[in-house]
Amino acid sequence: MNSISDTIIHDDGDFLLIDKPFDWTSFDVVAKIRNTFKSCGLKRKVGHSGTLDPKATGLLVLATGRKTKEIAGLEVLDKVYDGAIKLGVMTESHDVETSEYGHCSIDHLTEQQIISLASGFVGTHLQQPPMHSAAWHNGKRLYDHARKGVVIKERKAKEIVIYRFEVTRVELPLVYFVLHVSKGAYIRVIAHEFGAALGVGGYLASLRRVSVGSYQLSSSKSVSETIEAILQQASTIPQGEGK
Repeated sequence: MNSISDTIIHDDGDFLLIDKPFDWTSFDVVAKIRNTFKSCGLKRKVGHSGTLDPKATGLLVLATGRKTKEIAGLEVLDKVYDGAIKLGVMTESHDVETSEYGHCSIDHLTEQQIISLASGFVGTHLQQPPMHSAAWHNGKRLYDHARKGVVIKERKAKEIVIYRFEVTRVELPLVYFVLHVSKGAYIRVIAHEFGAALGVGGYLASLRRVSVGSYQLSSSKSVSETIEAILQQASTIPQGEGK
């Protein structure tokens, strides 16, 4: 991929690699970039190729201009994440968005037990989307049901593949990991199921997406850097062009 400074204003558009901040939704990022183009008088479609939860950070691939037609091809790509699972406690959302409950002792757990279990997760699974997610059910997002205290038990499960689940460090109650998964995999659900398999509960304490297919977080820019690049390049375009 060319650098942002080379391609960001092209009429055909491009894929922009952005490091999504903590507590931003994926749409927040899209809206910020779209509004920046608009403020410069440039008409650009902007979309993203795969949602990152607000409490997750890392690589968000945006498409601009005519490249938005290729988003579907990016959505099917594998993803790689690193993060941490907190054991001995759970949350309703399976991440840090909701309060902890169900604390229990983890003193009996060993590092080898944890590492062995992770390797056993590799393979194909049927996974239900969590209630606190943007998946649809009867015309409403699941999180809309969850906020009303309604649990949809018949959530449609999808097949996912875990290609790699490596425990990189154990500092109980935290277990640090790298996960390589197929499209549509909810890492929060994997964290929840991992804690359940150990008999102590667990939730996703932190998550960072480091790659989407061949696109790497190391090549990404921050939101502010991307905005600055748009503003700088827009100022060099003769009035009336690029619109």
